[in-house]
Amino acid sequence: MGEMMNGKKIAKETREKLKIKCDELKAKGINPKFAAIMVGNDNASQIYIRNKSKACEEIGIEFEEYLLSEKIEQKELIEKIKELNNRKDIHGILLQSPIPANLDINEAFRTISPEKDVDGFNPLNVGKLVLNQDTFVSCTPYGIMKMFEEYDIDLTGKNVVILGRSNIVGKPLIHCCLNKNATVTSCHSKTQNIAQKAKEADVLISAIGKANFVTADMVKDGAVVIDVGINRLDNGKITGDVDFESVKEKASYITPVPGGVGPMTIAMLMNNVIKATRRQNGMVD
Repeated sequence: MGEMMNGKKIAKETREKLKIKCDELKAKGINPKFAAIMVGNDNASQIYIRNKSKACEEIGIEFEEYLLSEKIEQKELIEKIKELNNRKDIHGILLQSPIPANLDINEAFRTISPEKDVDGFNPLNVGKLVLNQDTFVSCTPYGIMKMFEEYDIDLTGKNVVILGRSNIVGKPLIHCCLNKNATVTSCHSKTQNIAQKAKEADVLISAIGKANFVTADMVKDGAVVIDVGINRLDNGKITGDVDFESVKEKASYITPVPGGVGPMTIAMLMNNVIKATRRQNGMVD
């Protein structure tokens, strides 16, 4: 049976280290501050914002939340982002997705200052990731890479198969893994023979949002299996993309849902806020 990768534990240890860094900044008269913008009343987004607020409180990061009407116009959203860009006391800015379909989220991401783009979605930061330059990396892929590091999983020469090609997880993960010298295969809704490609993976990462999609017959013995999916079943239970009970018997390492990748996402967001604060104050990591 595979070893369970405890994202909850790593995230807690990460937050504890960040609190020390935050206290050091405050001792110098620097107060890290993070601003989150939410447009509309999406229930899941409200939960995510609340969790980010709690993490900020635990670490000592000041938190400002901007709840904008779903009827807001694009111009007003852009003006709000520019206002936060210009505030020197704000070190990190996040636009919570999704936003209403009539708004252009790509223009909004482009507007967030690259120096304050702690979610890693400004095209400049995306480009730096592609070029393997130091940057702010999208928080879920960043969290996954941190888990590999904590468990001494070396991706050099490994066949990594990523299920899903979203801008938030799948695409940045491709480059994160390439930058660690992996051979990467990206699978998506148009990919043929996904099960066969998955079975060739030394490291299988699923981020497609389909409950129990990855079954034991899709996983080779000894593979590392990372489950990014968060799916709610009809009975209210939360489950991942991976059929955990069967796959854990074949995997060498596996992440649970909940308690695996999820906690790492917010921990790495907090890491990016502290990193942004330090850089804006002339400090080297």
